[in-house]
Amino acid sequence: MIKIYKKDSYNSRFLKLLLLGIISMGTMVSCDKELEQFPSNAFAADNFWTSESNANIALTGAYRGSVEYGTQVVPTDWWTYCGIVFMEFATDNAYDRRGDNSTQNRLTNGTLLPNNNVVNGYWKGSYKRIAICNDFLENIEKVDMEQAKIDRMKAEVRFLRATQYFYLSQFWGAAPLVTTTLTPDEANNVDKASKAELVSFVTDELEAAAAALPAFGDLKASEIGRASKQAALAFLGRLYLGEKNFSEASAVYKQIIDMGDNIIDPDYKSLFIPSNENSSENIFSAQYFGGQAGNSLPQHAYPAVASGWHIVNPLGSLADAYGFDDGTPLSYDDPRFDYEDMGANRDPRFRYNFIWDGATFAGRIYDCNPDSSGSVDQLTYSKQATRTGYGLRKFFDESFSGNLLSDYGGNIPIIRYAEVLLSYLEAELEAGNAITQELLDLTINAVRGRASVGLPPITETNAAALRPILRNERRIELALEGQRLWDIFRWGIGDEVLVGDFWGAPFPNSTLYPTTSKKLDPQSRWYVTTKNFREGVDDVWPIPESEVNVNPKLGN
Repeated sequence: MIKIYKKDSYNSRFLKLLLLGIISMGTMVSCDKELEQFPSNAFAADNFWTSESNANIALTGAYRGSVEYGTQVVPTDWWTYCGIVFMEFATDNAYDRRGDNSTQNRLTNGTLLPNNNVVNGYWKGSYKRIAICNDFLENIEKVDMEQAKIDRMKAEVRFLRATQYFYLSQFWGAAPLVTTTLTPDEANNVDKASKAELVSFVTDELEAAAAALPAFGDLKASEIGRASKQAALAFLGRLYLGEKNFSEASAVYKQIIDMGDNIIDPDYKSLFIPSNENSSENIFSAQYFGGQAGNSLPQHAYPAVASGWHIVNPLGSLADAYGFDDGTPLSYDDPRFDYEDMGANRDPRFRYNFIWDGATFAGRIYDCNPDSSGSVDQLTYSKQATRTGYGLRKFFDESFSGNLLSDYGGNIPIIRYAEVLLSYLEAELEAGNAITQELLDLTINAVRGRASVGLPPITETNAAALRPILRNERRIELALEGQRLWDIFRWGIGDEVLVGDFWGAPFPNSTLYPTTSKKLDPQSRWYVTTKNFREGVDDVWPIPESEVNVNPKLGN
């Protein structure tokens, strides 16, 4: 659920309304078990769509979609921590401790099949939210309330529905396009719409939503978490980038920039913890409320020394993408690289995002050296500990002391202004427009030059030379925020970056490394896994087997 109200404005009355909304929408929109798209067992419309308070309950349900709370191993929604962070397991950014048979890993290692439960989870999550949105749009006009409020709610729900079709278009290409409530029989006989039809629909819906939604800067304190004009435009920009409509993408991103409501926050690390999660850099976020709708990522990702399960393991290929603090690329041979403190002399975002052997996390020393047999975080292939020699720091307030399963309330960004600026530069570059120093300073240099990062400015204006610099900047700035797989797909680089052996951290002085790492590396990096991405196969997801079994037309 995306919370409608700011955390510190919660009171018992609203919390009761919120929880009632969660429970009510769970009953009101129970869906067909195959194509989870079409409400049944609903409250009688005449009994429910009768008041503004009920309309708010329904709106809460649309924002929540199919988000479930507690720990997950398979995403129930694109916007759960599992749907965002665990998506990185399918990329060259992170590895799932559960091993090569993890279904996230199978998305890109050459073994993707139509029965993959991750693909099924995203598919069902999309259509459940679409069902809720369709039901809302069909009934909201029945409510006796100000038309302006109805119009805003409709714009929000059209935005939410459009985002689901955005994901469907980008990961599946063709998929059913349904904008009304259907009976189960109708649902199980739908035809697929082409990718072009989905893209056209999403374009129209996001344009309409952007025209009707309030600007980010006009959201009241009690409305933090609700969709804004900038959120709709940012998704529209994503769609244009994905479809290589670069001039259109550039124009949309420039609109967001010219509005002036959003900033590059000087404090990068704080963007991902509760104290600053409502920064105006975070345009739209997955909202959590500790104790009631908690974020369980700490339980899944904390190291064992801090009572976590250490599921999320950054790969060495991502760690090594962070250069030195003077902007030069990383080299193990450079005297500035310190095997005993891999965060020394590095791009500060390396220190903000990761933990490594000998680092401090939540007041504890993280000891993952392969020789540290007495450590619960020892790097092996068997302990409930790292598989790469790295752990996750991003998204966590290390002073948190509550229950790791249910008490953490940290949000997870879905759209940040940093993405907008980097995407604007990409759109300008790929559209063939001139790259000027002014443009670089407005975009990539604003991102990497924020006070807490302070990297020197980029001055490269040649498009071919700038492209890899920009792509790397996007990767390290947005690391573990769920963007990397889509970037790999739309750039068509899966056969370059998702093929071959993947390594973790280097341990050149380890006594056990030569006999415990499954493969040996001249730089003494720990072997993690091997991928065999199939270009043209793994970048278009199969419609889930369970759906095709019910409706064979979806397999055509």
